[in-house]
Amino acid sequence: MKSIESEAILEKIRDICLALPKAVEHIDGFGHNTFKINGKSFVISGENENGFSLSFKSDRETQEILLQKEHFYKTPYIGHHGWVSIQNPTDSDWDELKDLLQEAYLRAAPKRIIKEWNELHKG
Repeated sequence: MKSIESEAILEKIRDICLALPKAVEHIDGFGHNTFKINGKSFVISGENENGFSLSFKSDRETQEILLQKEHFYKTPYIGHHGWVSIQNPTDSDWDELKDLLQEAYLRAAPKRIIKEWNELHKG
């Protein structure tokens, strides 16, 4: 059973991810809430013994920058593909996380969706 804090964090993630065109939520075989576009994962979240964990697709350059910050770490098993995680994100993390989750979506999205996104967000 998920804690109240974890449910609140998951709702924030849903608000961000499911607002993205054609993004869907899926529960994977490990019970993680996984957000996908076109069958490709871009965000994975779940609970572990240390609390709530949020992982997202990144590139190696962004990953290196984030790993310099104390609250980010390389995602186990998939970190070598650029994935980054944060444990128990706080309210002060959400402005940055919203941008990072949107970037993760764009890394997984097909080119036509990226083009639509860029047209909508010019400026």
